[in-house]
Amino acid sequence: MSTSTRGGAVAAEGTKLSSVPSTWWTALAGLLVMAASAGQLAIYAANDNTNDDPTDDRGIVTVGSVLIDSVELTQYVVLALGLLAITAEFTSGTIRTTLQCTPSRGRVLLAKAAVAGTVTFALGLLLGGVGALVARPVLGEWGSAPVAGTIGDIVAVAAYLALIGVLALGLGAALRNAVLTITVLLATLMIVPLSLQEPDIDVLNRIADVFPGVAGAHFLAGDTEPYPSLVGLLLLAGWAGAALLLGRAALRRRDA
Repeated sequence: MSTSTRGGAVAAEGTKLSSVPSTWWTALAGLLVMAASAGQLAIYAANDNTNDDPTDDRGIVTVGSVLIDSVELTQYVVLALGLLAITAEFTSGTIRTTLQCTPSRGRVLLAKAAVAGTVTFALGLLLGGVGALVARPVLGEWGSAPVAGTIGDIVAVAAYLALIGVLALGLGAALRNAVLTITVLLATLMIVPLSLQEPDIDVLNRIADVFPGVAGAHFLAGDTEPYPSLVGLLLLAGWAGAALLLGRAALRRRDA
């Protein structure tokens, strides 16, 4: 059955992703990690204000800031959705059937990106809501949850996770191996930028600032330095787009 139209390809990818048990297990794992991380960070914030050491008092913190800090760990669960959307097909060999139904490799990858981005964005909204529900009562008197600000932070978290999911998809298409792709993602999101920042040399810090994880962190934090938060979002989107182009080139160059 041909799915050569764009809408047909997207529908087919949505059906495949929703029918795979690992999708639901990954979503459940993300919810558990977010709840645990938000609860733990909220406990730390409350304890800092009530212990005997006045030097670590943080005062009232927003629920949104707890959510943003929780994403640092939760993202590695969520990006598995984008990763598995492509690498699982290479492992099982079903990518051949996919490309027979939709011969255009670019259309296949765009359909996968649309589905992965939409699913991870929706999951990000759910994760943000769960994190807020957990963190708010734990923070108690040391927490603040302005409605507009909290909703904005939840949407920002969802947008960040969606782009990270698309980035994982693009790299997965290029590398074709889940373990190798995770290794590259860890290096790109965390290891390399942290290594660049460690010496605290200005030029290395500036290089680190353009890496996707750091750019995304500036976006989530609403920073104005070293660039506006919108620039951080655009940099992250640029990395996701570049990964898709790399994945498309790999799909066109090599047999499935």
